[in-house]
Amino acid sequence: MAAKGRGAGRSSIGFKSSSGSWLPWLALSLVVILVDQFTKVLVLGYYKLGDSHPVTGFFNLVRVHNHGAAFSFLASSGGWQRWLFTGIGIGAAVLIIWLLKSHAGQKLFAFALACILGGALGNVIDRVLHGYVVDFLDFHWRWLDPVFSGGHFPAFNLADSAITLGATCLILDELLRVRRGR
Repeated sequence: MAAKGRGAGRSSIGFKSSSGSWLPWLALSLVVILVDQFTKVLVLGYYKLGDSHPVTGFFNLVRVHNHGAAFSFLASSGGWQRWLFTGIGIGAAVLIIWLLKSHAGQKLFAFALACILGGALGNVIDRVLHGYVVDFLDFHWRWLDPVFSGGHFPAFNLADSAITLGATCLILDELLRVRRGR
């Protein structure tokens, strides 16, 4: 019996590879986008820029505008980064859709890609509509003080969480694939 690798189950026609449809994965991405955008609409409607509402001793709801990338990378670069990160997000989305079509039957891999796709497009929508990404989840612990001001991890959103979950699942998928290959 031949081992299935990343190229197994490819089809040159339609929406289905021999190992499954990629449409459910696109649907998952759409759910991620809708939930992400809904939470951002709530934050934009109920909070002013800079507002903070303590929820627990280590978690606040805040309203922050991130004009850069992760950890506000290039946030103060004059505006060109908006279109750079939008282009990168769209390019990544195209690649991910192609990978989903090719590997729809590989559940963990496809789940990871769908989460990353939904998160990336959720943040692209923010950049196009607002010129920045809306962040609102603020976790803080005293032990983070040496690394982050006041122990506050940089604020993030549900799209960022989906991207992180997807990246974690990609690593897990690769570790499992390597393990199976031994």
